[in-house]
Amino acid sequence: MLLQYITWNASPEIVSLGPITLRWYGLLFAAGFLAGLYIVRRMFLVEKAPEVWLDKAFIYVVVGAVLGARLGHVFFYDWGYSSQHLSEVPMIGRGGLASHGGAIGIILALWIYSKRVSKKSILWILDKVVVPTALAGCFIRLGNLMNSEILGKPTDVSWAFIFVREDQLPRHPVQLYEALSYLASFFLLYWVYWLTSKRHQPGYIFGLFLVLIFGFRILWEFFKESQGGFESAFGNVLSTGQLLSVPFVIIGLYFMLFGKKPEGLKS
Repeated sequence: MLLQYITWNASPEIVSLGPITLRWYGLLFAAGFLAGLYIVRRMFLVEKAPEVWLDKAFIYVVVGAVLGARLGHVFFYDWGYSSQHLSEVPMIGRGGLASHGGAIGIILALWIYSKRVSKKSILWILDKVVVPTALAGCFIRLGNLMNSEILGKPTDVSWAFIFVREDQLPRHPVQLYEALSYLASFFLLYWVYWLTSKRHQPGYIFGLFLVLIFGFRILWEFFKESQGGFESAFGNVLSTGQLLSVPFVIIGLYFMLFGKKPEGLKS
């Protein structure tokens, strides 16, 4: 007789050497950035952009993503606790990270980058960075799976996961749902950049990224347990993650439908 559900009891740690512990989440988080560096480097080469711009962009993205994700968690999901324990806000290893905050942090960091380094429109760099960012999102959700966190709602579907370290309830493996969605988004964005003329239309790929990633986020939130935040102020009709995602989707649609014409084309 086949097991009806998948029992999940993976250790979040890969190896521990004294005070140093290598965790799956950290490894996958770093892998996402390194993969992004490789992919964007190819884009810089084909567009003949100075490589020094790439090195600086990488630093801006890492700092913006980490600070934004941490502050996003603090303000969007955990302000009640964090406001009373401000000394713990910088402790990323002990706290949470929020993808919406990470997105905002990256956009703000690249706005500064565009002003200080490339001297180009922020859309020039955003249309490149968002392609591997979708892949990084896939890696991060796999890290959440290894941590047995961001749990789905209880279900009786045959592919449900029982997260042993949390409880004995079969649940939707929403980490996998999101990871696969973001992986598919990455392949689509990659195809659009390399094999269509849309890369010459400033903001289109950035807009497509927002629609795909945050559209999927809205969908899969229906299968997640509540992560708290300010959803109760809106009658718990939508989760905090969904409420935060709606503006991103709207902005994405704007850039796709009403953005600038492809560079080099005249009206």
